[in-house]
Amino acid sequence: AASCCAKMAAPAERVAAAAAPPGYTALAVKFGQRQRSPHYLLVKEHQVREGAGTTHPARRTLFVLNVPPYCSQDSLIRLFSRCGHVQSVHLCDKPELGEKKEKTTSKFFRHKTVTGFQVAYVVFRKPTGVQAAKALSQEGPLLISTESHPVKTGISKWIASYAASVVDPEELKAEVDDYMQAYDKKIAEEEAKAAKEEGIPDAEGWVKVTRKGRKPGLPRTEAANLRVLEREKQKRARKELLNFYAWQHRETKREHIAQLRKKFEEDKQRIALMRAQRKFRPY
Repeated sequence: AASCCAKMAAPAERVAAAAAPPGYTALAVKFGQRQRSPHYLLVKEHQVREGAGTTHPARRTLFVLNVPPYCSQDSLIRLFSRCGHVQSVHLCDKPELGEKKEKTTSKFFRHKTVTGFQVAYVVFRKPTGVQAAKALSQEGPLLISTESHPVKTGISKWIASYAASVVDPEELKAEVDDYMQAYDKKIAEEEAKAAKEEGIPDAEGWVKVTRKGRKPGLPRTEAANLRVLEREKQKRARKELLNFYAWQHRETKREHIAQLRKKFEEDKQRIALMRAQRKFRPY
């Protein structure tokens, strides 16, 4: 009976570890000391193909599932820093199918914040960090929010999010100016390259044809569009002034009908003359 009671009193960590999917390890975490039931993160070593990219390198990336919404990048870095130096943490709403090149994102123009449970890729500096993170399942529940590093929730989190959303106009203007300068430089380089290659045949003897010829296309500028609209407006005004009054329109119709009748009478006389001149000549 005592052994039966001992089996029934098995800790929840063992049950969760047994219920983890094949290849995954269950890590018990708690939001704080007052939380009774732990939450479980499913972790495993991230497998990538050779030469697929360096965003999530092989043997150094830990793939984490079932990440709660209140767990941020800083929380994951602090949670796994005991296993080794954490190089980067990437959160997303679902697993990525392929490797993507790392891009520098603006702090003003960011993608929509992921809500709900997330997926995380934790990259360590050394491969031993992945094995040490999987070994955390043997320890007790890990705390996400501590006294030294509290995680904001509720109204305090909303206030912090609102304060972070307020944009500094000077910094925004500086970033936009830098982006436009880089864009203008790129366009100038492309135009210079196209002008240099214009008229020069390639390896197969083909010559690239561009719009810059004898009759280049109309420049799509605001001034050009205004000139076109002004010309169309003048054409419509001249056409409308021809028959502005109703009596002018009626007189124009009468003149046209009189000309048609005159031409009809002339055609009748010409046909009658041609019939009178015809003679029967059998020989």
